[in-house]
Amino acid sequence: MKDCTFFTRKEILRIFRRYRELLPEMVPLDMTNGETNRIKIPFETIRKMPELKENPFHQRMCEVFSEDGSGNMSYDDFLDMFSVFSEAAPRDIKTVYAFRIYDFDTDNYLNKKDLEKTLLCLTRNELTSEEVSFVVDKVLEEADLDDDGMLSFIEFEHVISRSPDFLNTFHIRI
Repeated sequence: MKDCTFFTRKEILRIFRRYRELLPEMVPLDMTNGETNRIKIPFETIRKMPELKENPFHQRMCEVFSEDGSGNMSYDDFLDMFSVFSEAAPRDIKTVYAFRIYDFDTDNYLNKKDLEKTLLCLTRNELTSEEVSFVVDKVLEEADLDDDGMLSFIEFEHVISRSPDFLNTFHIRI
């Protein structure tokens, strides 16, 4: 598992302990390879983790990282998610997953609705609909290089490359 993550052996074991603590009656102390992908903790349990419950994107994060998109997570899914959100993960990997998380309708573009939902999550619904529309229009004006009314991954990547705070904010410590 070390080869597939950005973690040390010690960190992988710590994350396994954290996963097991969520539902110890369901997750055995010693899991075989098949069990690491077969046993799934429900989203409703995972979302209550202190590391996730205050994150406005916790549901999208779990949906994106769960193999079937349900938000229910196997240990492999859980480890992948925390690996991408680790400080050791490179910018390009984080950018791919940020794009997937913000792509609420999963059409591989960030359209107005995706950007509105993203903004509402980030501001915790504290903006008026006029303010949301204004910000989304400004984002598209600045970042939509081909003027198609949405952001492709390349356009999103370009925006992220100019954001010095992205790496500092796109991580979770566990």
